[in-house]
Amino acid sequence: MAPKGRTELEVGPDGVAVITICNPPVNSLSIDVLHSLKDSYEEALRRSDVKAIVVTGKGGKFSGGFDISSFGGVQGGQMVQPKVGYIAIDILTDTLEAATKPSVAAIDGLALGGGLEVAMACHARISTPTAQLGLPELQLGIIPGFGGTQRLPRLVGLTKSLEMMLLSKPIKGDEAHQLGLVDALVSPNDLVNTARRWALDICELKRPWIKSLYKTDKLEPLGEAREILKFARAQAQKQAANLHHPLVCIDAIEEGIVSGPRAGLWKEATAFQELLFSDTCKSLVHVFFSQRATSKIPGVTDLGLMPRKISKVAILGGGLMGSGIATAMILSNYPVILKEVNEKFLNAGIDRIKANLQSRVRKGKMTEERYERALSLVSGVLDYEPFKDVDLVIEAVIENVKLKQQIFSDLEKYCPSHCVLATNTSTIDLNLIGEKTKSQARIVGAHFFSPAHVMPLLEIVRTQHTSPQVVIDLLDVGKRIKKTPIVVGNCTGFAVNRMFFPYTQSALLFVDHGMDVYKIDRACTKFGMPMGPFRLADLVGFGVAVATGMQYLENFPDRVYKSMLLPLMMEDKRAGEATGKGFYKYENKRKATPDPEIMTYIGKSRSMAGVTPDPELMKLSEKDIVEMVFFPVINEACRVLDEGIAVKASDLDIASIFGMGFPPYRGGVMFWADSIGAKYIHAKLEEWTKRYGGFFKPCSYLTERAAKGVPLSAPANQVQARL
Repeated sequence: MAPKGRTELEVGPDGVAVITICNPPVNSLSIDVLHSLKDSYEEALRRSDVKAIVVTGKGGKFSGGFDISSFGGVQGGQMVQPKVGYIAIDILTDTLEAATKPSVAAIDGLALGGGLEVAMACHARISTPTAQLGLPELQLGIIPGFGGTQRLPRLVGLTKSLEMMLLSKPIKGDEAHQLGLVDALVSPNDLVNTARRWALDICELKRPWIKSLYKTDKLEPLGEAREILKFARAQAQKQAANLHHPLVCIDAIEEGIVSGPRAGLWKEATAFQELLFSDTCKSLVHVFFSQRATSKIPGVTDLGLMPRKISKVAILGGGLMGSGIATAMILSNYPVILKEVNEKFLNAGIDRIKANLQSRVRKGKMTEERYERALSLVSGVLDYEPFKDVDLVIEAVIENVKLKQQIFSDLEKYCPSHCVLATNTSTIDLNLIGEKTKSQARIVGAHFFSPAHVMPLLEIVRTQHTSPQVVIDLLDVGKRIKKTPIVVGNCTGFAVNRMFFPYTQSALLFVDHGMDVYKIDRACTKFGMPMGPFRLADLVGFGVAVATGMQYLENFPDRVYKSMLLPLMMEDKRAGEATGKGFYKYENKRKATPDPEIMTYIGKSRSMAGVTPDPELMKLSEKDIVEMVFFPVINEACRVLDEGIAVKASDLDIASIFGMGFPPYRGGVMFWADSIGAKYIHAKLEEWTKRYGGFFKPCSYLTERAAKGVPLSAPANQVQARL
């Protein structure tokens, strides 16, 4: 069988050998491709009819970088890894860059990661204006490993190269040309011919023959370079205190500047090898593949159905969520009808959309012209008349069952029979919403997270009646509005909110038992959450927190902790950030400062709960606190999986990262749980059940897997297989 990836060599009458990388869809650099690249190069250097070399990629893409799918094989020991430095030094430096015949990279489409590193080892680069060039390896918990930490600073300068690597920020061909990363810009049609001529010009000494590894004109003097690197280290630690690999990247760059590029290459190669086996890399590679797997749903996406064209969208309700959803839609060029109950509410909704767009203009993410064009896609209405030709309706009104039932009866009357009827409810059972209609097959949940035009997750909620076609349609819309969609079943809180309702609950329980509010929040943010449970409650508002708490109490009475703390604070008009006071005080610019006054309410809450503070809880480490807050979340996630609400464990990982801000470098809530082990989690939950009651009781799914030593994320059939 032919290897999946390869390079092709073709020699023209002009004496130029064109080496083409062939490994669809993005010409990724598998080990096969890299071996073949070396062989093609050696052949071109041997042949007397070859004067110069052009490297390009098949099908309008140079290369998307090293083949990520081989990471798992290398990490798991199923694949032999090349010796340290083989790719960066033996192939790219000592074969490509040191070649006795000049080479030019002809870049179109993508030159990312290893793709750009191959291009930088050539003696010149020609690109199309729209090609994307970058080194995004840090997103996967590793550093550029094929010479990128050495060549990029020498081509674009230290500051820009740090920005491109540390922020995984690609640039377009235009900017790459201004920076000196590419030598000329041409149209895709002229790309290879221009590169051929350029390579011959180098050969005939009409153009410079440059080895980027030894360029120094863009590098700052040593003292200045050290200051820049020192600042970059401080920024990296501030941005992501738990991550080690950004600092390793900076060390590799520094080694090349201080001890010379060859030493830098060795430092980079050794570090790359070590990082490949780190927990961070394993977690981030898991997230990379899990994110792409959310749109694979057995019994839905394997039926050969194609998404129907959604040309016009209607949104009911112009509040915070409705206006956010409308913004997300118009940013992706969907015409939107926004319906409200009166002129005043309608104008307020349109104003919110304008404000959302203006904020993008202010941040430089949008031009005035694009702003006007987006805004022109929205039209406001007060009745259902214009709904006769819409393809998708999203209802985003207040959480009131009777109101929603009335709306869906109306929609059934006014919308065409093919129109998808979606609700953005976050708590109400979809069957209840559609109860009074005959359209249950096209009723679906489209649950956005606030702010809807910013947050990347979309929960698509299906009932037992929702047709696969409707799910396919929404998956397509989700992709077009740049959301990561997960398909979930219908229950209180769906996947994300249900999984995380114990996050605040367990925190409230432990505060009643003597733990400090601010210590809990600090432990959670140090762990990597954007905010702890109490800062989150302030942001959401206590009104919402209590209302959703009531929903859970109604549906899961056996595992809700009934803390009186929020109601007590609400009696004194302390209801979170919006009222200026919650668990924190908010005086200027949303800055949260701890407020000693909360001790009064905590005291009252404790006496109402009949609890005496436990001095042992005061002494707990941050690791213990994180476990106490998150193990109940894992327990609930196990129930969500067991009930079939989520299709697979990796969907819950993505839901926890994109819906709640769980740190991606821990791989998501289920991946992290498996790194700890079901046995340990089960033992802790059992211990707390004895001490603090049924809130912590491990579910049967967790108990069974802990007993059998099966990972929590293993599919059910694997558990059977282990029996």
